[in-house]
Amino acid sequence: MAGCGTGGIASSAQRPDTQNGQTLFTSSCGACHTLAAAGTSGTIGPNLDDAFAADVKQGFSQSSIENVVLDQIRLGSGQVATYTTSKDFVEHCLPPNSAKCYQTPMPANIVKGQDAVDVAAYVASVAGTGGPSVSVSTLGNDGEAIFKSQCAGCHTLAAAGTTGTIGPNLDQLKPSESVVAHQVTVGGGVMPAFKGKLTTAQIQAVAKYVSSSAGK
Repeated sequence: MAGCGTGGIASSAQRPDTQNGQTLFTSSCGACHTLAAAGTSGTIGPNLDDAFAADVKQGFSQSSIENVVLDQIRLGSGQVATYTTSKDFVEHCLPPNSAKCYQTPMPANIVKGQDAVDVAAYVASVAGTGGPSVSVSTLGNDGEAIFKSQCAGCHTLAAAGTTGTIGPNLDQLKPSESVVAHQVTVGGGVMPAFKGKLTTAQIQAVAKYVSSSAGK
């Protein structure tokens, strides 16, 4: 798979900026994907360390992995079945077009142009290499930092500079602190529960940050 690709690296006078790629990955992709080097642990999309570990071990070139990631960014995922076997799909998906039968698809062009090249280069440079992960404990009780690390890829919140579309637009929703705290604790839909991953104090901190920033 690592050698495949449809579009190749976009032509650009700039060399990929992996530092920019890391920043963009954390804010736009980290809520959905696990990538140890970025300190993200999203479960909505594939674990990128697992996806490319075999390719790295086999010695595939970084540019080949970069092409695959860039194509995925450009094309998105389309509709992805929740159940991987036809037997499970038939047993659990009635009617077959039920929303529960499909995962939330990755939108195409979540980042564009040079930014997409930067993200692809960053992912290719660290995925499957066993890079260091950053513990959420290092975020302390900084609500903004917690939001940008754990929530930004899925939600739009102007105060945080995020434009995620997988979850609700928080500027439009303007949830109360108690609603945010409850949702972060128990999750819902494709949103994972953060109880056990974030401390109670961290959940309250991010809830306070969102409720006081939304719509501002």
